[in-house]
Amino acid sequence: MPAVARTPRERWVEAGLEALARGGPDAVRVEALAAELGVTKGGFYGYFDGRPALLSEMLDAWERRCTEEILARADAEGGGAAERFRHVGRLSFSEDLHRIDLAVRVWARHDESVAARLRRIDNERMRFLRTVFATFLTDPDEIEARSTLAFALAIGRHFIVADHPGYTRLDVVRLAGEHLLRPS
Repeated sequence: MPAVARTPRERWVEAGLEALARGGPDAVRVEALAAELGVTKGGFYGYFDGRPALLSEMLDAWERRCTEEILARADAEGGGAAERFRHVGRLSFSEDLHRIDLAVRVWARHDESVAARLRRIDNERMRFLRTVFATFLTDPDEIEARSTLAFALAIGRHFIVADHPGYTRLDVVRLAGEHLLRPS
């Protein structure tokens, strides 16, 4: 009798992240994911002890993708601090990553353990930004202000629906980023 191919663990995590982005943590249901993947839910329990284990692994995957992998790729691409800032910006502006990031932020408002993880990740992101701005600024207030503005732009750009005559939304985000990189 031939072996039955199992749905890889990563596909369950990916399907969970997509469900999270679409409908929040309540949309991450084993039965719904199995149906979406076209498999039975039995394979799920070969990988996970239950839904909480999947949710935890989804957060691990989100963290790796949106922080660790992006910073590692920016380091590998090299360049000075401003170029690393641009690399991180380009890598983190993926719509898929942003959708998941926004869903995690909403989830964190209702789950303290998710909020604690998000706080840790946001602190890591802010450390990166402070390091970048400290390479050409000395005023701690200005470093903190620019870091906060850059972070607010990265997170909040999704919510800005204003028109920018003569510019695309991406053009405006790039202009703002370049403005933040100007010396005092």
